[in-house]
Amino acid sequence: MKAYLINRFFGILILALFSFSCSSDLDFNQANDLKLEPVFITNLSYFDIPANDFVDNGTEQNISFDAQDFDVFRDSFLRENLRRADFSFEITNTINRAYSFDLNLIDQNDAVIYTIRMNIPASTGTAVIRNKTEIFENAKLDLLKASRRMEFVLVMAPGPALSENSLGSLKLRSSATVYLVVE
Repeated sequence: MKAYLINRFFGILILALFSFSCSSDLDFNQANDLKLEPVFITNLSYFDIPANDFVDNGTEQNISFDAQDFDVFRDSFLRENLRRADFSFEITNTINRAYSFDLNLIDQNDAVIYTIRMNIPASTGTAVIRNKTEIFENAKLDLLKASRRMEFVLVMAPGPALSENSLGSLKLRSSATVYLVVE
């Protein structure tokens, strides 16, 4: 009987201890102050054009271009939360000709609204590497958001003639770093 009383006493004591706890008022309004600032890095475009691709049937082609759809800003979440975008370009030239590279941002009316230009000197036996970063903020960011297509234009400058046996290439590597603010 004595063991029964001791077990019952400890049982009541444990139950009483569990009845008392520490608590505080929860403030769910803190969720309204939540601010997320994610950063994403993605590939933008890449090409590797051999020198002989600038020759067609023995004739030099001094202009090359490619247009791509660029409709990422049709998504309202990205359009509303984007605060900054950095486009980074690296062009490597191993061709003995100079080039100019333009990236044109084109709106829904097929009008060029912004151009990023890089001049690439001719290679003289070693690779020529040019880097450029274009930062889109404020008014420039609005132009980026209005773009629907990107057009890549390469124009070859005068220089030594290229043939179907010409060596070298023109390489582009580019990326976009996107900064969002979600509140």
